[in-house]
Amino acid sequence: MRVVQLVPSLSVGGAERVAALLARAHAAAGDAVAVVALGAAAGSWIEAELAQEGVAVHPLGKGPGLEPAVVGRLAARLRALRPDVVHTHLHVLKYLMPSLVGLRPRPVVVHTLHNLAREEAVAADRLVQRLCFGRGVHPVAIGVAVAQSAAELYGQQPAAVIPNGVPVGVFAEARAQHRAAARAALGLGDGDVLVFTAGRLNPQKNHALLLEAFADRRLAGATLALAGDGELRPALEAQAAALGGRARLLGVRRDVPALLGAADLFALSSDYEGNPLVVMEAMAAGLPVVSTEVGCVPELVVPGTGLLVPPGQPAAFADALVALVADGPGRRAMGEAAAARAARAFDVALMARRYCALYSTLRRGPGR
Repeated sequence: MRVVQLVPSLSVGGAERVAALLARAHAAAGDAVAVVALGAAAGSWIEAELAQEGVAVHPLGKGPGLEPAVVGRLAARLRALRPDVVHTHLHVLKYLMPSLVGLRPRPVVVHTLHNLAREEAVAADRLVQRLCFGRGVHPVAIGVAVAQSAAELYGQQPAAVIPNGVPVGVFAEARAQHRAAARAALGLGDGDVLVFTAGRLNPQKNHALLLEAFADRRLAGATLALAGDGELRPALEAQAAALGGRARLLGVRRDVPALLGAADLFALSSDYEGNPLVVMEAMAAGLPVVSTEVGCVPELVVPGTGLLVPPGQPAAFADALVALVADGPGRRAMGEAAAARAARAFDVALMARRYCALYSTLRRGPGR
């Protein structure tokens, strides 16, 4: 198969990582795969990893805002690549659909919905998606909660529900390979409990709630580390400073597997989510999860692998953190169950096989 993964850019984000992981899996399976980014080269580690794997990346140089000229550049690139499948992510359909006019043979178009439908795109892009779904574009949801939200908003069920996947082996090995060195770098002793989280410092992730919960005096002996960057960093740094060094903002890190290996539990305080990769990565690393009960997280963190609390309730979040920080044996048992679940259900190879099966089914569909 000739497959194009089409993204707005290759800056670091969940959707971009899924597209890159799929591209690498296609390449490993012998498919002719390319990643086309509407924007300019981002210089991200995602691009570097794709280059190392020999996956062709084609940036089209789009700048900020609407840029109709990109349609012509995209059309030319698709004529050269002649894909059997174009797999789209985020807000690219308004550029893709006019670029397909006159393209023969016409590729199958699959669009992954990466978040709850009303959160996944702005109003204009939701309108574009409503027009496209059922007119040659096949939506795929990354979880049951996303599928339900799409059915409510767009009036049709997605073509498939395919959960995200991660390279489970990379994270499963992190504890054995990196724990001692990573904890030493953070100044932690063997008996110290490290709570870790990673993600963009933006309103969706609501790190302020996590920091408020961590201020609970019952957590005075634990340490919180936050990896990531974003527009809320100055406010969160001020909030963390009030905890007297117990909470640390680490900035953007490429060594997240090592940091997960160093941690004792993972926390996610988001107000809403799709199917977050970082939760699967944490579970693969053998960490129990304390998370708000949002989006597809309950489909990942099943009983015995972590604790879920209602969103927007710092006291309840603090109670869940205290329960796991105080119970070492219970925490470790949950981590073992989380790792076993990740090995069974979260590997990127499983995600790739499901998408390939969908591509093949759609290529054999009526009129093809």
